[in-house]
Amino acid sequence: MRFDDSLATVLAADAAPGMGAQVAWRQLVDLIGRGRVTDVAGGLDRLRALRQEVPTSVRAASARAIVWGMPPVELVALFAEDETAVAAPVLRAATLTSDDWLALLPTLTPAARAVLRHRRDLPSDVVRGLESFGATDFVIADGSLSAPVAAIVADVPDAPEAEPVATIPAETPFVPVGDVARGLPVVAEAMRQAAEPPRSEIADLVARIEAFRRDKPVALPPVPNISMVPADPSSPCDRFRFETDALGVIRWVEGVARAPLIGVTLAHAAIQGVAQVDAAAGGALRARSAFRDVRLELGGSLPIAGSWRLSGVPDFDRATGRFVGIAGAARRVEKVVPPVSASDSLRQLVHELRTPANAIAGFSELIGTALLGPVPPVYRDRALLIQREAAGLIAAIDDLDTAARLEGDAMELRSGTVDLGALLARLIGELRPAAGERGPSLVLDAEPGALIRADDRAVERLLERLLTTLVAVAAPGERLRAQLAVKTRLVRLHLTRPRALPAATDDALLAMDDEAEREGGPLLGVGFTLRLVRNLAASLGGSLTVTSDRLTLRLPAAQLDGLDRAAVQ
Repeated sequence: MRFDDSLATVLAADAAPGMGAQVAWRQLVDLIGRGRVTDVAGGLDRLRALRQEVPTSVRAASARAIVWGMPPVELVALFAEDETAVAAPVLRAATLTSDDWLALLPTLTPAARAVLRHRRDLPSDVVRGLESFGATDFVIADGSLSAPVAAIVADVPDAPEAEPVATIPAETPFVPVGDVARGLPVVAEAMRQAAEPPRSEIADLVARIEAFRRDKPVALPPVPNISMVPADPSSPCDRFRFETDALGVIRWVEGVARAPLIGVTLAHAAIQGVAQVDAAAGGALRARSAFRDVRLELGGSLPIAGSWRLSGVPDFDRATGRFVGIAGAARRVEKVVPPVSASDSLRQLVHELRTPANAIAGFSELIGTALLGPVPPVYRDRALLIQREAAGLIAAIDDLDTAARLEGDAMELRSGTVDLGALLARLIGELRPAAGERGPSLVLDAEPGALIRADDRAVERLLERLLTTLVAVAAPGERLRAQLAVKTRLVRLHLTRPRALPAATDDALLAMDDEAEREGGPLLGVGFTLRLVRNLAASLGGSLTVTSDRLTLRLPAAQLDGLDRAAVQ
């Protein structure tokens, strides 16, 4: 057996004035509103006893909280007895049957019935019941007619004497509609005109003519130093005149097609249909000042489409000094679009590719190293594989970026001294583990003091791409030798040519791209990488040549005096 003792618990709680009464009120309203009380009459009596101890704001809040919970008619009647601020939320949204509404209507105040009259979801018989209270609700407490009704009766000629109507002795917050309407400026002006003696049609016509002469717009001054549009409509549409209203909206255009311009405002720089005006026009409009050569862009396929420059001056009413708008003219300008080179397009593509590639590499590293939590081995291996492939993709993207910069002569090189022997030793040491897995061996034979004058970042990238390509192409067991020789003005690096590279001419070898699919090889192909190395060496003041048995890289040597050379040695 189950029973609900919620009501008994609430009734037994402390309901002392203050917070105790407010809590008991809210709990009782919630229980009755949700139908969890069997003794509804007892609960309502307790609510009536607590009403004086609970503030109006709390009672209104509890009324708003139950309006969508289908409260019973007894609870709706309790709230309808309260002040209008408390009763209105319940009366506006409560859902009752027609019989319940009809039984409740006589107990409501005129203000409460006025709230119900604004509802559009009441049954038709309830609406008729509200209409039957119309005369009663428009009678004030002393038995006389309310102000709007009295005014209507007074305006009717030979109106019969109004019969006494039953009054409601209870006080009501009803405010006559006539009192509210008389405070409106439009109604006051209408009443003033109605009080004036009627005028004849001739006098009215004379007044309208005088008003037209007074408000006639004056001739606008010409815009200084701006050529006006020829009157001939067949002239080329390279100039036009315009006028705006006080808000900056173009209302008049002469010289070109009006459709794209009428309605365009100078106050905003946002795109408006096919038109967009520079923000400088809006600033001049707000400052009521002149402006010159403000940009206007018109799209579409009409002859008016293109780039324009607007100039205008503010215009003021001579009689009142009121700002009436902008008068101005526009001239067409040829929009010069700089040609986009292939290198610029390639650099833009590289920029778009680098961001997602870096994101893929970063997230795969997080998964592969289990920084975000435990990862199964199969997913960790897959993440590490994705990381390696993403690293190769990023290297290819960097190669494309370098090639684009070299082609567009946008390579930023800084001057410095680089120890080529130390740099080669470090790069070969980093490549030996990968070379050991593939089979070829790397041997470095370098003379001391191989200093070059170049950008250290560019030289490192040049050597790294060249050595990685040769290791990827070399066959297992093949010996690759790097010999470094220092001459007076040049430092030469001789590299063994792998047997896998065909014995072709220099240009034919640089043009080959058939090694792109070799495991560990350059993603963009051997030919592309060798061309990149050759162009990068040329930008550093050197060269790359390929013969039948070796590749020779020449870079300019650093010119050191005797003391510096002794210090290096």
